[in-house]
Amino acid sequence: MLHAAAGGRVLVLSALLWRLAAAGDPELPTAVNVTWSSINFKTILQWQPKPSGYFYIVEIHGQTSDTKKKCIMTEETECDVTDVLRNVKETYTAHVLSVPSSGTDDFDKPPFAISEKFTPYSQTILGKPEIQNYTQKGSKLNVVFRDPLTPYTFPNGSFQSIRDIFQHDLEYKLYYWKDQSSGKKDATTKSHQFEVSVDSTKNYCFYIQGIIPSRRENRHGQESMVLCTSVGRGILDEYGAEVFIIIAVVAIAVITLAIVLPVILCKRKKAKAAREKEPLNGV
Repeated sequence: MLHAAAGGRVLVLSALLWRLAAAGDPELPTAVNVTWSSINFKTILQWQPKPSGYFYIVEIHGQTSDTKKKCIMTEETECDVTDVLRNVKETYTAHVLSVPSSGTDDFDKPPFAISEKFTPYSQTILGKPEIQNYTQKGSKLNVVFRDPLTPYTFPNGSFQSIRDIFQHDLEYKLYYWKDQSSGKKDATTKSHQFEVSVDSTKNYCFYIQGIIPSRRENRHGQESMVLCTSVGRGILDEYGAEVFIIIAVVAIAVITLAIVLPVILCKRKKAKAAREKEPLNGV
């Protein structure tokens, strides 16, 4: 009887020791600097350090959604979590688990780091709009552009744009200025086109930027490439006053040389003829 009780205590103690061992190696490093990087809803989770002798597992926890695992047993220090953040208005946190090469069981959680909260709708950065066409006719500058695309698709397989997701929360700003000038003007639209009044005798440069006015942070997106019109662009507009001055100086020098050189040659010719006559006069 006593022997059976002692044997039972040994089994219980062995089970407890096994559970403690299965809880993970206490010396496994915990991930640090866990950050979210998101542009147009393509979201990458990043952390440090590079593992040596162990692996990482990423868990995404939503406030109202089930926990999802990504990048299981990875040796990388980043993980694309875009596909598990489809509910873009949900707020998420990420757990980066450090696990031994033997893996982990279903009862105990290994050491892990927790990210800051992330809501794609309010925190993803707006990417660069694509300028498709622009014209300057008379006193009107017209610019047509396209929304950046997201990684998410419609049922037919076509990609959703940021406008499909943000809808009326999205607007765009056009910044434009006279070429060779620093004074900027701006215009706002909720469509895909700008039409602004300009000086018909000047060329203009411009770029476009997406904006979410309702946001407290990350309101302004990435800037498109800068483009310039070329209506009536002359040498002075293209290269600046310095080049015009150099051209004028060279032109004056050429004209002066063209006038002076024949005079000098004529005088030298007359002087030579006079020297040739001097011996004959002396005979």
